[in-house]
Amino acid sequence: QILSINTITRNACIVGDLSTAERLFTQEINTDANNYTSYANCSFVMARKSHWDNALDDATKSVTIQPSLAGYIAKGISLCGKGQVQDARIAFDIAFMFTNEDSKTIHFLLLAITLFSAGQHEEALLLVRELTAACSNNGTLGCRVVEVSRRVFTLNFLNCAHQAYLCVQLGIYALNGARHDEAADHFAAAVNSGAFSSKSDIHSTYADLVVLFGWDLKPLWKIANQKRCHALLQAGRLEEALESFQYMMDKSDETTKASCLDWTTGKSSVISHRLESSPAFQSAFKGECSTFYLADGDAALAENDYDRAIELYSLAINLNPASDTIFANRSKARSEKMLWEDALLDAQKVIQLNPSSYIGYEVKHAALRGAQRYDEAIEAFKIMLSELYNSPEAQIRELRQQYVSPSAVEDTIRGAVSIELENAPLRLLNTSTGLLCDRAAQINAFKTSAEYKELLSFTTKHADLRMERIKDVVAMYFRCVLLSHRWEETELLLHDIQDKVVYELNALGGIVKLQSFCEVARDAGYYWAWMDTCCIDKNNNAELQESINSMFVWYRHSALTIVYLFDVSPSSQSGALARSAWNKRGWTFQEFVAPKVVLFYRKDWTLYLDDRSRNHKESPAIMEELQDATGIDTRALVSFHPGMRGIREKLQWASTRVTTLQEDIAYSLFGIFGIHLPVIYGEKKQNALGRLLQEIVARSGDITALDWVGQSSEFNSCLPADISSYAAPPCTLPSLSEDEIQTTVSSLRNTVAADLASKYYDQLDNMSSPRFANCRLHLPCVAFRVTEVRRNDGPAQETRFTHGVKADGLHDLLITTEEALNQFTLARSPLQTFLLVRAWDCRLLELPDFEDDTQSEDDFRSAPESPLDELPGGSPVEQEPVDSESHSRALRLIVHLGQPFSAFLLARQRSGEYKRIASDHDIIAQVKDIGSVDSMMDIRTLEIS
Repeated sequence: QILSINTITRNACIVGDLSTAERLFTQEINTDANNYTSYANCSFVMARKSHWDNALDDATKSVTIQPSLAGYIAKGISLCGKGQVQDARIAFDIAFMFTNEDSKTIHFLLLAITLFSAGQHEEALLLVRELTAACSNNGTLGCRVVEVSRRVFTLNFLNCAHQAYLCVQLGIYALNGARHDEAADHFAAAVNSGAFSSKSDIHSTYADLVVLFGWDLKPLWKIANQKRCHALLQAGRLEEALESFQYMMDKSDETTKASCLDWTTGKSSVISHRLESSPAFQSAFKGECSTFYLADGDAALAENDYDRAIELYSLAINLNPASDTIFANRSKARSEKMLWEDALLDAQKVIQLNPSSYIGYEVKHAALRGAQRYDEAIEAFKIMLSELYNSPEAQIRELRQQYVSPSAVEDTIRGAVSIELENAPLRLLNTSTGLLCDRAAQINAFKTSAEYKELLSFTTKHADLRMERIKDVVAMYFRCVLLSHRWEETELLLHDIQDKVVYELNALGGIVKLQSFCEVARDAGYYWAWMDTCCIDKNNNAELQESINSMFVWYRHSALTIVYLFDVSPSSQSGALARSAWNKRGWTFQEFVAPKVVLFYRKDWTLYLDDRSRNHKESPAIMEELQDATGIDTRALVSFHPGMRGIREKLQWASTRVTTLQEDIAYSLFGIFGIHLPVIYGEKKQNALGRLLQEIVARSGDITALDWVGQSSEFNSCLPADISSYAAPPCTLPSLSEDEIQTTVSSLRNTVAADLASKYYDQLDNMSSPRFANCRLHLPCVAFRVTEVRRNDGPAQETRFTHGVKADGLHDLLITTEEALNQFTLARSPLQTFLLVRAWDCRLLELPDFEDDTQSEDDFRSAPESPLDELPGGSPVEQEPVDSESHSRALRLIVHLGQPFSAFLLARQRSGEYKRIASDHDIIAQVKDIGSVDSMMDIRTLEIS
């Protein structure tokens, strides 16, 4: 016997009341300080509590007082606990000296257990092997060792609890390390050791082991059996797990059997006699196995390990084929793997097992949606919503709130379609069917498309309505390709293709162009195409009006504009585009500058210069060629901004273009300037151009549209009769540097009174912008009275007359006109009043410009150009003291007005209004003396017809 302990203290150790045991041993030590046995026993208690330093201290005191078996065993255990294995072995070797033949085996076994508990499994294994060999040689212990393999040793001593305990511990280590097969083997060795059964009592021989190590040997057999079942289950050895479970139940007494059933079912109720039969127990354990697989399957699904999840759910279904939850989860995993048909079968099984549950229809919807069976998916979703709404459980009914009905999704999609089609042509060619579709047909085509049904089936929650996905899908579907081309003689019109499939028409004339255009657009992945010849009902005035006024916007929002060059051969080289007739047409101006993406195609519908880039506007070579051909700078060609900025330059770009219908030269510019006006075919060119220019001046207040050379328009004499009058660049006059301005201002301070300069400034500051009313221009200006007109006596010209003209405050001028002017001098009263006027430009005030340009579209944003960029000096006035600032500003204005300017010659009519006398060149006038402010004080607004 190793321990010498009284019954009370022993019982305290056995039940685990270590505090009581420690107190009792301490009392013994206090009574007899040389009681080495009590010190050894107290060391065992400290070791049980893992107080290794205290345990070693007590053991050392014990052997110091009196060397003994118990003392050195205590010292060995405490040293092992502290990780000092070699010292522990020495202590056990010394303890061996105090053993007899009968206790040597127990001594070796204690050392093995101690080493094992300290994690020294290999050391323990070596010791057991030595012990086994010794036992086998003398044959006195009747012991044997069974299978030892890969870090697994199975110790089997006849009727020995040590073997069972160590095997269970090794099995637990293996189980925690997920080595399930290894763990199962350890637990099997423990069960097969024959050490205990559920009906056997613990032999008194092993009481010392309980005191020393706290072993709970009574439930060891049940623990070994249960953990073997669990390890086999984890290892996927289901049949062996069931057999192990059945073995445990067969060998158990009633109490153990009840606790085992409680372990498998999670219930603590008394077992009914029905469950005692083998099928019932197997059913109970299968339920546990199924639950286990379900939990692990859910974990795998959460970790996106879908293959593993499917495998685990399948195992669970084999055990419990009546669980709708398992089928639902496997359907989800299969959907994630895109195994749509398998997922659908699982979903149908869920509905079969639990028809009133929404979950079956939820997974069915997902499977059908993935299989692109969208109509069926939408129906499944509707049923799911109904089941949620009708659920008897309030918590389930609340789930309905997170979902959106298909009708609400349809409304949202309808709104997105409406917004998208606002900037699309009214009629479009369906490149798939070859049919011309009006707006209703376009929307119906979308509703029957896979894109629409996919969008409807994927948009299930309120959050989905706020996503960009709806907008993106709609925009992608309705992407449209527009054609820009030079009309030929055999172009198709609307009635030629109405209700016909364009691909089935005889390939003649314009039909070939239309068919090729649609095929190119279709092959590029676009569903819709538009061609101006046949996609507008020109007999419908309202549609024609809307089309012409919207055409720039249509081209701007096109996904692609294809430019077809019928006169550019397949073998052409660089330069052919510049020579194409397409470059001279009026409508093609906006058809090129408006789109963001353009591709040029040659006569045979191959790409120009074989340039296969996605956008020819990004081709430097092509853009440079177009710039040279059109006079439009590359920046404007690539990033054109419509509206009222750069009016004169835009008119110059359009000045060389021609149209078949004379009114179209104006109508084709509506989008360039962001203007909407009535379309009145038959009004003639001068009236159409006049209405356009009138609107430009009225909306912008910009007088540069009045800067032209040529013939006056019948619409208004201040406007040109033809767009070609803008072909010459705008008049460019010399300007003063800032230093020159400052010098001139300084000289004027002593000659021009401050009050007079300020009065002049205020008068001009209060002038209104130019405006039109009833085709009459109300022009604010500074007027100079003409005092003399003399016709020159030079060589006679049939259509031109040159006149010497004098005016108050101006240098003398020579002006050439198409009509002969009435001659007069100061001494001879004129038959007609003439004025030379300077149209007022408010930019001369040098005030900050806070007014944004009115753009025709929201997406055109550019930094406003400074009005000072075109003014003499080119920079704003420097800051001066407040008391002289207004005077300086007024003087700067006088300096600007003293510079040469482009003047208009006006003749007063009998009705009182004035008429502009057109000249064949710019009339450049200049005041004689800028210091004579009085000569420039005739400020008025003239009515010009």
